Amino acid sequence: MSIYDISMPVQTGGIVYPGNPEIHIEPQQAISKGAGANVSSIAFGSHTGTHVDAAKHFFDDGETVDRIPIERFIGTAILLAFPDSIMSIGAADLEKQPIGSHKRVLLRTRNSSLLGGPQFAVDYTFLAPDGAQYLVDRGVELVGIDYLSIEQFHSGHHRTHITLLEHKVVIVEGLDLSIPPAGVYQLICLPLRLAGLDGAPARAVLVG
Repeated sequence: MSIYDISMPVQTGGIVYPGNPEIHIEPQQAISKGAGANVSSIAFGSHTGTHVDAAKHFFDDGETVDRIPIERFIGTAILLAFPDSIMSIGAADLEKQPIGSHKRVLLRTRNSSLLGGPQFAVDYTFLAPDGAQYLVDRGVELVGIDYLSIEQFHSGHHRTHITLLEHKVVIVEGLDLSIPPAGVYQLICLPLRLAGLDGAPARAVLVG
């Protein structure tokens, strides 16, 4: 059995989606300065690093991250690998993949080589709206991808997010899928229980 940590590290200066809050972590108390313990102050956005998008992200009356049933985040998942030549994952690309009856689908793309870079890459591979609809039609309940957004950069329409979230499909973004090979795993992906929020950072692992 192998356990793969597929979470991004959260650290000061780490990459964020343009326009989102920067990551800033600093000591608030320090033993070296006479305090009785080390305590840190942490500031970052709800969509930092590996994180979950809740319906509230695009719908004011949408389900918040703390209300998503916990069983959505734990269970069998299939990791699909796409060649570097694919910049947009559409229905035709997904039809060639062995999704079967899997309810949790993870998309590994060329993004896995971009995720650890020092700067945000606007030309990342994304899930096209027709690909999102294909997954909805297959009954998928969770979809994850290896960059900070599942949608085309500045798409202007947000159809990928809207298609998934309006059908209660959980979105996990910022997954580090660079090491585990394609295949079937047990996924454990637990977002912070931040009450009433549109999303939350998560720790995610694959076991297989």
